[in-house]
Amino acid sequence: MPWPSAAALGLGLLYSLGWEYKAREHLRAGGSFHPTQHESVTEALLAGDHTPLWENAKRERKVQVFPDQFPDLFDVPLATGGRAAGLLFPQVDADAAPDVIGGTRTLGEADFMSGATEDRYPDVFGQARGVDGGGRESARAEVAARLAELPHRAVRLSHDIPASAAVLCKAADAI
Repeated sequence: MPWPSAAALGLGLLYSLGWEYKAREHLRAGGSFHPTQHESVTEALLAGDHTPLWENAKRERKVQVFPDQFPDLFDVPLATGGRAAGLLFPQVDADAAPDVIGGTRTLGEADFMSGATEDRYPDVFGQARGVDGGGRESARAEVAARLAELPHRAVRLSHDIPASAAVLCKAADAI
């Protein structure tokens, strides 16, 4: 996981992985997470509350973990490479049963973090001077073409963690 920006982990995911306690102890010891983390997430961690926090009922507020925090806090080593066997396209519907969804989904431009005002780190101070942080369009097109050759699966997940995990295992095994 060697990337420069923070990884966004939902409070429920942190809890289900058993990392909530380590994150809380990190904060209590004076540590911090990425500055983009909303204060309500920090408060929930400190209170031991893993209920998802929603911004405008559309976007979940999450724990923002620096990549270099994974080995020390969660005992997860950083990778220097990887190999993709397939692509999973998750959708979350809290009220529906988790399942592998039929149909096809392909990569599109919206799947890449690109553009002068990419939604995660917009260039609010105008310092990027028109530079696209997602790389050249031709490079993204080549990556998309290579990934298109791999198996694709769409999955519907819910807040039922065991059932969602079973669906993810089923989809991954099929790849």
